[in-house]
Amino acid sequence: MTPTFLRPTSRSQKRKALDKAFTIFCAFAAIIAVSILFVLIGKVLMDGLARVSPQFIKSMPSQMFPDKAGILSPLVGSLYVMALTVLFVVPVGIAAAVYLEEFTPKKTPFVRFIQVNIANLAGVPSIVYGMLGLTLFVSVMGLGKSVLTGALTMSILVLPMVILVTQEALKAVPKYYRESSLALGTTQWQTIRRIVLPTALPGILTGIILSASRAIGETAPLIVVGAVGFVTFLPTGLDSRYTVLPLQILYWIGQPKPEFRTAAAAAIIVLSDMILILNSAAIIIRARAQKKL
Repeated sequence: MTPTFLRPTSRSQKRKALDKAFTIFCAFAAIIAVSILFVLIGKVLMDGLARVSPQFIKSMPSQMFPDKAGILSPLVGSLYVMALTVLFVVPVGIAAAVYLEEFTPKKTPFVRFIQVNIANLAGVPSIVYGMLGLTLFVSVMGLGKSVLTGALTMSILVLPMVILVTQEALKAVPKYYRESSLALGTTQWQTIRRIVLPTALPGILTGIILSASRAIGETAPLIVVGAVGFVTFLPTGLDSRYTVLPLQILYWIGQPKPEFRTAAAAAIIVLSDMILILNSAAIIIRARAQKKL
């Protein structure tokens, strides 16, 4: 017979019941989310997988012949925008994060003000950045509706994310790394360049790759700053007109012929594969960094 003091009380039984109910609820929510994802993926694969081929990737879009339409110009446009976005945002984002994390040990009201605004900018809807890009780059600076304008707009969009992720990577570097380096007579900049940044590099690269994957999948800001839905030529410079894969998908979905929707599904598969590759690269870099630590 169990002693009285070892018997579970009604309160502990209630807590265990609530804990079990919460676990079941979370598991049920996870199953629903994964089920919806698999349904969407299955639908897209059923509609567009047969259309995916090297010829589909190498062909230009078409308004008249959906069976011959391809994604070459929007694919190249997406790669242009993503590459320029990374080129613009990496030096600015890393430099800002280094200043906020390494050169301002005392968080003054000004630094806290900047930090709060960066965190707020990371949650601003992307269409707002499109309006900012239209006003600043198209109207004020006169860059026109070009690849450069789209890349600069996307750079502003992902810049807060790069800064925040880089700051977290710098925070993860042990403090005694800095102290040991400074004790050997190095300057603060030498410590940052030779010790802190190389140690934080895997986390920084993860943030950059995730930012690039977000940039390649955004649509709303580029519509506002002048990206078009149908282009049959490749961009030849920073001032060229362009389109991107999400816009091409949107354009095809709006066409009356059902064959265009099949082409849109195939383009979704290609775009999803690109984002999956970028996210997988970020996961691999993070996993290798954790093993080294």
